[in-house]
Amino acid sequence: MNPLILRMCGQLVLPVALLFSLFLLWRGHNEPGGGFVGGLMAAAGFAIHALPRGRARLLRLLRIPPGSLAAIGLALALLSGLPALLMGQPFLTHQWAVWDSGFVIGTALVFDIGVYLAVLGAVLVFLSHYLDD
Repeated sequence: MNPLILRMCGQLVLPVALLFSLFLLWRGHNEPGGGFVGGLMAAAGFAIHALPRGRARLLRLLRIPPGSLAAIGLALALLSGLPALLMGQPFLTHQWAVWDSGFVIGTALVFDIGVYLAVLGAVLVFLSHYLDD
C-alpha cells in the first residue's frame, strides 16, 4: 500500500499525535487521560505514518523493537509499586515527592509511563506483523 495522500498525511499526523499523546499522558493522573489513552494515540500516529511505508521503515523509526517497548512498559508499571512496599504500604499505593517550589511528582506518573509504553509496544507489535516490507 503506497497512496500519496496517506504518505503525506502520515508525515504531518505523527508529530501531532505524539505531542497530543504526551499531553494525555501528563494530565492523566489528575484528569481524564493517562497512559492507556496516550499510548493508543501514539500508536495511531505511528500506524498512519507506517501504513504506506512498511514494516522496515516503522522498525527503523522506532529504534527499539515494539516487543521490547511493551516489556519495558510492563517493567516500569510493576516497579512503580515497589516504593510503597518498601514503606510498608500496599503494592501500588502511590508515593508523592513535593518540592519547595510546589512541583509534585509521584509514582503514578511512572505507572502511567509504563502503561503508555506497554500499550504502544503491544499495538505496534500487531501492526508490524500486518505491514508488508
